[in-house]
Order: sequence, then C-alpha cells, then structure tokens
Amino acid sequence: MWQVFQVHEEARKLKDGPVEYREFLRVPALNCGIYRLKAGSKDMQGSHDDDEVYYVLEGRARLKVGDKDHLVEPGSVLYVSATSEHSFFEIDEDMTLLVFFATSPPAS
Repeated sequence: MWQVFQVHEEARKLKDGPVEYREFLRVPALNCGIYRLKAGSKDMQGSHDDDEVYYVLEGRARLKVGDKDHLVEPGSVLYVSATSEHSFFEIDEDMTLLVFFATSPPAS
C-alpha cells in the first residue's frame, strides 16, 4: 500500500563508479531511483520509453534535450518526455538526482 524511503540512505547504497543508477521503487505506473554522475564523467543515456522527471539534489551540469541545453543545479526539476534524446554534460560537480519514470498512457 505504501512505503517510506530516506533519500540519503538510498544514495549511500550506490557503489563508487563514475555513473550509477539504483532503482529503489518499482510499481506498475511508476519507477523511482537515484542517479549519480561524478564530476567530469560522461552520461551515456539517450531516450527512454517512459516520461521522466529528475530532481537535482546536489551538483551542477547542463542537460541537453534535443537541440537545446539548460543549466541544472540543486532544486532544479527537469521533465523529459518519453523518447526524447537527452543527456547531462559539462558535469562540473558530482551530481545526485532523484529520478521518476512514469509510464505514458497509450494514445487514444
């Protein structure tokens, strides 16, 4: 029915790699995880099949979505629609983000 998660505890469970993602919740319409990118690392992700929201907990970088880019920093909330090509770059500080994937309903 419900669960409680402590973000910093979930983040501590990450290994020490340059780019890491750890999912901590998966239910039919929603997945949640912690994503960490170390300063200077390369984000290799592209598009996803689901809509996605990032909440930046710490760090600074730029997010490229399609042909546009945006500065992101703590407190930034980022929405990326399903199938949009996107990646973080110019990762100046270690970044930790909460990530929410929501399954898009089929078009009617």
